Amino acid sequence: MDSSFTITPRFSIKILEKALRLYTPSLSEKPMAEYLADKCDDLGFENIHTDEVGNLIAQIGSGSPRVLLCGHMDTVPGKIKVRKEGDYLYGRGASDAKAPLIAMLLAAATLQKNNGTIIFVGAVDEEGNATGIKNLAKQKLDIDYAVFGEPSGIRNVTIAYKGRIAINLKINVGDSAHASAPWLAKNAIEESMRFSQELKHHLEENQDGKSKGMMLTCTITEVKGGDSHNVTPKECTTTMDIRIPVTMNVKMVGEKIASKVTDLANKYGVEAMYSVIDETEPFEAPMNSPLVRAFTLGVMEVERARPALIRKTGTGDMNIIGSLWNVPVVTYGPGDPHASHTIDERVSMSEFLRGIEVIKNTLHHLKRLHDSKKDS
Repeated sequence: MDSSFTITPRFSIKILEKALRLYTPSLSEKPMAEYLADKCDDLGFENIHTDEVGNLIAQIGSGSPRVLLCGHMDTVPGKIKVRKEGDYLYGRGASDAKAPLIAMLLAAATLQKNNGTIIFVGAVDEEGNATGIKNLAKQKLDIDYAVFGEPSGIRNVTIAYKGRIAINLKINVGDSAHASAPWLAKNAIEESMRFSQELKHHLEENQDGKSKGMMLTCTITEVKGGDSHNVTPKECTTTMDIRIPVTMNVKMVGEKIASKVTDLANKYGVEAMYSVIDETEPFEAPMNSPLVRAFTLGVMEVERARPALIRKTGTGDMNIIGSLWNVPVVTYGPGDPHASHTIDERVSMSEFLRGIEVIKNTLHHLKRLHDSKKDS
């Protein structure tokens, strides 16, 4: 990027607005990847390419530290008319997560030579099965720090996400009966309801006084059973989504599930099997890392207030990378997380612009803090 080029607020908002006009639900991110590649080229990034699953990867700057700035290009399905109303810009992905993604891109573009190296990534399929991040995790990017772009609000830095186990629990009662003589067989849906409620209660007990971020939760999300309107069901499958706080891990919770399923199957005399459909370890970033300190300074300069370091109840991409690469990692970005996935998804344009400044300042402080840590 030539030095006469400055990133103006008007230019920044125009880039975000154009990104929102591209409809990119999970696994249809190609137009966004092409758009970002084009912008990266204009802004002076190098080594711009897409990997085998469609993640856009580009690099800018030189020297250390090496920082991964990763946002996702996909959105949940459902179009929203792109429009401005007052300070708000509306559109699918406005908050989750094209505003954080574009804020990171524009902040990185201002980095001077020898002030560190930024690896910028637009990931695919974050709202789906995390194809993009799982593929990125396989590549040895050799980074010192990572920042994931999700709407946290610019005064919040997310340092922890819960882990997750999702299971399909299948109950088979061995036989069915005509609905007019229901006493002739057990009812798989009724048995399944009782079974899953007891399993949920077992997993969630003894948590009085814990904050939401530190609680294990178990939620029934899907139930499938029955073949006909007048026959009692022989089989029923219940999907359960279990969120794991940072004080526990996948193995501990997995063992609790296994032993309880066996107990309940014996207690109720039904055949019970379960399969794990997803597992992700919980993750918490160290609060005293140079990355968290750099963000604290970056936010204070722009907002004149200390950021809140928050633990989210969801599960994010940073769990996967943080656990695997063992580097300091946080999640950050402009936007209201409660606007994500809604029918009037929007972002405050002034917050988006301040978010760019925060990330810019943070990268500057991170260079200094990283170097002084190295020297000490």
